[in-house]
Amino acid sequence: MFDFFVPNVNFFGKDSVRVVGERCRILGGKRVLLVTDGFLAKMEGGPVGQVIDYLEEAGLSTITFSDVEPNPKDVNVIAGLKVYQQEKCDMIVSVGGGSAHDAAKGIGIAATHSGDLYEDYAGIEKLTNPLPPLVCVNTTAGTASEVTRHCVLTNTKTKVKYVIVSWRNTPLVSINDPLLMLKKPAALTAATGMDALTHAVEAYVTLGANPVTDAVAIQAIKLISDNLRQAVAYGENVEARENMAYASLLAGMAFNNAGLGYVHAMAHQLGGLYDMPHGVANAILLPHVERYNLICNPRKFANIAEFMGENIEGLSPMAAADKAIDAIVRLSKDVGIPSGLGQLGVKEADFEFMAKMAMLDGNAGCNPIKGTEKDLVKIFQAAM
Repeated sequence: MFDFFVPNVNFFGKDSVRVVGERCRILGGKRVLLVTDGFLAKMEGGPVGQVIDYLEEAGLSTITFSDVEPNPKDVNVIAGLKVYQQEKCDMIVSVGGGSAHDAAKGIGIAATHSGDLYEDYAGIEKLTNPLPPLVCVNTTAGTASEVTRHCVLTNTKTKVKYVIVSWRNTPLVSINDPLLMLKKPAALTAATGMDALTHAVEAYVTLGANPVTDAVAIQAIKLISDNLRQAVAYGENVEARENMAYASLLAGMAFNNAGLGYVHAMAHQLGGLYDMPHGVANAILLPHVERYNLICNPRKFANIAEFMGENIEGLSPMAAADKAIDAIVRLSKDVGIPSGLGQLGVKEADFEFMAKMAMLDGNAGCNPIKGTEKDLVKIFQAAM
């Protein structure tokens, strides 16, 4: 037996953002807290302005909270909660990528639950109350937070990135309009695209994989392999953008139900301690963690190689599995991801602490091989 979480309604395709006002009205909203980042909020004619226009056309008033940082922090949530309460908002709309969506989820949790987010709610299914209605308008093809039950935040006191996982976090409506993604810089496109690949690969080989998650993970891997390079090379390529948005959505559906593994558990530590972009951390760690995981299911890794265009005819399962790692490394290099953590200022002195915290991360339990802190230290070393 397995279950499958997904938002109640998902809109996809060019100009799908037009439905945001209507959907918020259907959900009974009157006063919306719009959660986004400063860059998007200032973009003339950009996604935030478009969403506000559609909300106002539907008769809703909007209060914008634009102090969301990359790798959103508990202090961002507290600041957003203050605005939500002072302005007497009754629903939340997030506009952006994973940072905006996770901050919005955090604000919703804080608005409906007392206590400390980290101490009381980090982990799996610890929420007890319904969140305010949440609608997520996505502008990047990567995190898929717009369709997941995961809320990822950083504790500013401990510098630990943690996850609140609950079906109550799942947005009621997700909107993926590829036209909102055309202006994204190449580096952001590459990082978010590799994040989506990591979601698909980890979900495909994780302990929680099932036939339904395999189906969406497989299609996501194929789409990313075929379209990420083009989306990075020419950001106005609408077809590549749309296919990447589709891939990100599918990969999110996969990991939201199958779980992830050590890549995310370790990447969260790099995000918390170094404020490293999540997609970059995932991209650097992915080949090293999956090389460690190869022996758990060589046939699945051989499949990944084939999904990514590698010729595995006549190869043994292990030799074919090695091709999957080669394909991941090649794609990462082609889109400009740094080749190692050392280039980003990571210090070996932090490895033991990060390995310890990674083993406590909620994603670690789904990894197909049960390792040790020493194993994770070695993976960090290999990724330098």
